[in-house]
Amino acid sequence: MKSKKLKTPWPTKAVMEQIYEQHFWGGKDFDFYSGEGSHKLEITIPYIKAVTTFLKSHHNQLTICDLGCGDFNIGKQLLPYTKNYVAVDIVHDLIERNKQHFKANNLTFECLDISKEALPKADGVILRQVLQHLSNDEIKSIINKLSNYKYIILTEHIPNGDFIPNKDKIASQGIRLKQNSGVDVLAEPFNFKVKEFKILNEVVLDNNSLISTILFVF
Repeated sequence: MKSKKLKTPWPTKAVMEQIYEQHFWGGKDFDFYSGEGSHKLEITIPYIKAVTTFLKSHHNQLTICDLGCGDFNIGKQLLPYTKNYVAVDIVHDLIERNKQHFKANNLTFECLDISKEALPKADGVILRQVLQHLSNDEIKSIINKLSNYKYIILTEHIPNGDFIPNKDKIASQGIRLKQNSGVDVLAEPFNFKVKEFKILNEVVLDNNSLISTILFVF
């Protein structure tokens, strides 16, 4: 039996541009909208509280690189608790919009494909519901760069309960839930090696899935 092949992927940059242009994540009244994970209060409030507590524990002196900053509805609330904040996204028009809407002395925006390009220097990285949209090859490429940081705050939307981790997919607006799968960077084929990790926050959703935020330390 032949193994099932993935569809020929569209370039990830084009995929993400279309998602925002067509409002595939909702928010038709917004110019750019990064989905419920960035706006639904039952998700965002506990997340912001957990990450802010972590940043405060370092006396607001960490430089943070937000990989996949989206519409910056979350980042703008974390910014005051950092020394410097570098917000990155693959969508050029979104980054240009963010530059106009959000200004601070400790804030910069960069347009990068984080699976292909060098990442900015920082103490820690925020990766919030980004990897779940990408292929395994793209995730591997990103993970290989994360050892350059001391702290990784990773958020993923996964099934609540037993699931098969890291089923492959092409980059798209969707995630792995329909396959009863989700991203687990500690499992095959990623085998992310860290010094320690702990769960910062979990939010259980109505569809028996959860959004899990984990702090990894090198």
